[in-house]
Amino acid sequence: MKERRKIRMPHTFVIIFSLIVFSAIVTFFVPGGEFSKDTGEFAFTNSVPQSWHVLTAFYKGFTKQAGIIVFILVIGASFWVVNSCKAIDAGIYSFLEFTKGLEKYKAVKRVGSGNIIIVLIMLLFSIFGAVFGMSEETIAFTIIIVPLAISLGYDSIVGIAMVYVAAHVGFAGAVLNPFTIGIAQDIAGLPIFSGIEYRLICWVVLNVITIGIVLWYAARVRRDPSKSPVYIEDDYWRSKIDHTQNEKIEYNTPKGAWIIYWITLIIFSIFSFYYPHTEIKIGNRIFDVPYLIPLITLFYAYTSFKAIKKSVHFFVLNMLFFTIIVLITGVMGYGWYIGEISALFLALGIFSGIAAGYSGNEIVTKLVEGSKDILSAALVVALAAGIIVILEDGRVVDTLLYYMSGAMKSAGKEVSLGVMYLIQTATNIVIPSASAKAAITMPIMAPFSDLIGVSRQATVLAFQFGDGFTNMITPTSGILIAVLTIARVPYSKWFKLVLPFIAILVLVGFLLLLPTLYLKLNGF
Repeated sequence: MKERRKIRMPHTFVIIFSLIVFSAIVTFFVPGGEFSKDTGEFAFTNSVPQSWHVLTAFYKGFTKQAGIIVFILVIGASFWVVNSCKAIDAGIYSFLEFTKGLEKYKAVKRVGSGNIIIVLIMLLFSIFGAVFGMSEETIAFTIIIVPLAISLGYDSIVGIAMVYVAAHVGFAGAVLNPFTIGIAQDIAGLPIFSGIEYRLICWVVLNVITIGIVLWYAARVRRDPSKSPVYIEDDYWRSKIDHTQNEKIEYNTPKGAWIIYWITLIIFSIFSFYYPHTEIKIGNRIFDVPYLIPLITLFYAYTSFKAIKKSVHFFVLNMLFFTIIVLITGVMGYGWYIGEISALFLALGIFSGIAAGYSGNEIVTKLVEGSKDILSAALVVALAAGIIVILEDGRVVDTLLYYMSGAMKSAGKEVSLGVMYLIQTATNIVIPSASAKAAITMPIMAPFSDLIGVSRQATVLAFQFGDGFTNMITPTSGILIAVLTIARVPYSKWFKLVLPFIAILVLVGFLLLLPTLYLKLNGF
């Protein structure tokens, strides 16, 4: 009797290229069309079928997503240097010792220190997503939290959930997200960030469900790690952690660490002098925070001095911690984006190398090694962007939107709102960009909602939910593909595992839309 061959899931590159080919085939059957940017009216145009263009999609996708690709390479390069001096390893080992110490408290032991860590980290990143639309930044944190999750007895899926999923659930249930609510409400002619009270309720509901599911999954994996669908893939992380725990770390403080301490302190002091006040932007509100950077400088000076006296490992960890603080301050106070964030992490990599006592050549070598290690993530992002390139070049994106919007014309309020929601959800699979999707769909949806008696605020909420949930499953999201590649989680396994979760969120999103039709909600 012949042994049945085990079916192997196709490689991520194969899946994405297949979608590119399918998108090209669509351009042969769907007529071209476009919405007027001025009036929002749709008109058919000449179609542009894509054939051999599938071979140029990779190049065009690479240029389209150049910013994120460079960002990924810089993050990989910088963290390779940080990892090479065993700073994160030492930090994880110390953190594990600390969490074990918490078990002596009955309340913590009953709840579980791991559960407390998961909840706190998820709430933190969900707030970031809800307030200032954290998305790309999760790529940088993935490489920190995934090994932490595995060290606590979980798997890389839990690590991704703690950062990426939490931030994107916050993004979907946003309270002050300028990239979704701000743009959509402005186009719909609504006061910016109005209706915040009900949105806050939605955010709480979505987070309770998400955290509950993650805790259930985490407990299942911890009881039997072999049940994890990525148990084999996580050998990469376990080998690193086991190597750290079996190999004694030599704690020391090279002279380079003191040099970097004073250089960074001088840089902080200069910024403190020129920027004594910082205007933190949360939604459409601006808060003047006096002496924020000077206070950060003083805190950095004290904690770094204490860390460097202990070991260069903890000094590098402290620099990483303040890199995150500066990142948040830069994003919320000075409008930083991936360019500035890339520069920040590159500086972290260089400074960490000097502090560890590496020569110039050694630092460059390790930066290159880190870029090579993360290169596959950059290539996947470029290939995934090719899907949108084919659809845009084929001029069928607007036509598909036009056809979908026609389904609402003869439906009632509930069905119409549900169809709007499904259109936004389906559109997000093709166009992950929130700002681009708002610019395309809201000029159509907002006026139509007036005709059927649905509030424009409810339409914005439908856009908000539709924009967020499927970001966590669509292969056209460069951020998702980058996070999965960094965590070494195959897209096929992620898709199979997260699909029921996304289905739950989509259903809950629809149920949260219904009260906007029946209740008098402030702003609705």
